[in-house]
Amino acid sequence: MENTSAEKKYNIWIAVLSIAIPVVVAVLFSVKLSDFGIHVKPFSFLPPIYAGINGLTAVLLVTAVFAIKNGNRALHERLMKTAIACSVAFLGMYVAYHSSAESTNFGDTNHDQILSEVEIQAVGFVRYVYYFILLTHIALSVIIIPFVLLTYVRAISNNFARHKALAKITFPMWLYVAVTGVIIYLMISPYYAS
Repeated sequence: MENTSAEKKYNIWIAVLSIAIPVVVAVLFSVKLSDFGIHVKPFSFLPPIYAGINGLTAVLLVTAVFAIKNGNRALHERLMKTAIACSVAFLGMYVAYHSSAESTNFGDTNHDQILSEVEIQAVGFVRYVYYFILLTHIALSVIIIPFVLLTYVRAISNNFARHKALAKITFPMWLYVAVTGVIIYLMISPYYAS
């Protein structure tokens, strides 16, 4: 018989974190260090680092799935803990960057470049693709929080059948968020202010 009471003690924390993290990120996203009299240059070195962390998270997730399919539970556990740590590091860097810099708009051509009509139309089409990826990425990055936490709690509570069932839903969503994080960075990087 599986022990669901062990995971129930975490449910309040999962609910609190699932609400608090997106709310705090939204608030911190709109707060700039300059609002507090702290004037710093934008932390422009962070976006490629946190995009790399997203890429590393994707590799960790896929490797962890192969590890568990090959019966290596210890490696799977280490990889998943590392993937969670990477996601937390990403979140911290993402908030730090946006607290020091204004948002960058896709297709922003304020870099004194003159675009041809064809280039403008291409940017217009790609903009739709970019915003589709961005919006699905943002939505799933909020939705994934309770899934990751609950999947993790089921594992540490030794409820492996329930862990496996939920992991089949969590894995593709988390992988999508990690991979699209890299794609978003690559698509928006030409428009970052120098």
